[in-house]
Amino acid sequence: MADVLTWTVQQRLELEERAEVLRKELAEVEGRLVRLEAAEAVFGEWAEATDGGRRSSGIVDPDPEPVAVTPGAAGMRLVPERVDGMGMEVLTSDYRRIMEIVADADGPVMAKDVARALGRELTPAKVEPVRGQLRKLADRGWLSRTGAGRYLPR
Repeated sequence: MADVLTWTVQQRLELEERAEVLRKELAEVEGRLVRLEAAEAVFGEWAEATDGGRRSSGIVDPDPEPVAVTPGAAGMRLVPERVDGMGMEVLTSDYRRIMEIVADADGPVMAKDVARALGRELTPAKVEPVRGQLRKLADRGWLSRTGAGRYLPR
């Protein structure tokens, strides 16, 4: 019986590691996709304005408006690696709220505890995204994860 439990735990850990690798790869691919879509749009506008490069575009803006860069844009991480002196203001409001819930708890919290505090239903479809957010915060140094899948502030 203990062998089955050990095997199950090992399988779950291996799958969690693989899922994290795939999440990182997906984030990289999505970032590249966003950049390519932007390049495609710019090139399309240029080609339209210059008749495929056969004439001058006249699209020179001497006073361009600044572009707002927000977390998650063009491959920018929603949860950056934490370094000493970095405050929670670099996190999005969703991640800041999760950090506050974990910090205000009396002890280690589970994903379902955080989901409940966020006002979500306790169904797998609502708890699993919270579990992923907690794991991401732990992987990037914002939280500590216990062996039992509970989270503590650092």
